[in-house]
Amino acid sequence: MIARVLLLAGGILGGASASQFPEFSQQYTQRLGGAVDALAEVVADFDLSAAAVGLTRDQALAEMNGTDFLERRRADMARTFVRYDRLREDLAVLDSAGPFMRAYHVTRLTDDDVAKAALQSFEPAVPINFAGMVFAGSGFVAGMLAIWAILQLVLWPFRRSPRRAGT
Repeated sequence: MIARVLLLAGGILGGASASQFPEFSQQYTQRLGGAVDALAEVVADFDLSAAAVGLTRDQALAEMNGTDFLERRRADMARTFVRYDRLREDLAVLDSAGPFMRAYHVTRLTDDDVAKAALQSFEPAVPINFAGMVFAGSGFVAGMLAIWAILQLVLWPFRRSPRRAGT
């Protein structure tokens, strides 16, 4: 009886958690778009400054040396360019994906700053669309299976071994 209650609780917890993925991934994608727009301005400004003195981006970065400040600024800008390219690629994939394909591309929802911003404004809701229901059902099954596996592991040492016939 207790095992059934635990299985049901695990299923409900798993279902409630998984059902939130479609909405969170949508909010993450919206925040990602904002981050890409902001970084695009920084990158365009740097490229414009470099072009104004006849340099490419790489040439301008190479010339940023000589003082600690310039060395730090060069490293900061190099990280910004890498992040901008990564986030732009992630946005291109996620923007055209529905909730099921976003789950397939979940590794593209990994930028810490964007995820934190999305989580801060995220409010869980009851899913009433098809995707939310499918995620809820999948989470329910996964939660039940997780609790069942844990119970099997915990109870394994207490199981009696089958008696041999004739003894």
